[in-house]
Amino acid sequence: MTLAALLFDVDGTLADTERDGHRLAFNQAFAAAGLDWNWSVDLYGELLAITGGKERMRYYLQRYRPELPPIADDVLADLHKAKTRYYTQLLAQGGIPLRPGVERLLHEARTAGLRLAIATTTTPENVTALLTHTLGPESLGWFEVIAA
Repeated sequence: MTLAALLFDVDGTLADTERDGHRLAFNQAFAAAGLDWNWSVDLYGELLAITGGKERMRYYLQRYRPELPPIADDVLADLHKAKTRYYTQLLAQGGIPLRPGVERLLHEARTAGLRLAIATTTTPENVTALLTHTLGPESLGWFEVIAA
């Protein structure tokens, strides 16, 4: 059997985005919205058991803030959009580098003619921002499929 393709996740695979990327961006979005929510490293580690940002916020409210009145889905969606804006700002500032060896692996895989794809639960905007700010805009074309 010959290796023909490499499929990548984004968060924790291409880059260590969770603790110092998404978590910080969530906290910025919460503060900007006037919320007193602040996700520590330890709490965020627990929340990562829940897939998806909006779902993670919903779980946080149910598990850790049951005293709060219900928050509408559109409000959570707006918070998530704000989080994505803060996250892409962090990327643009160089605050979230690729994991060691990822860039080399991608270049070697392309040179070897391997097919590349990304499959992730993060938003398309997050994938585009990560690739553009770490590898350049041309890197979007390196992947046959980006399923986000």
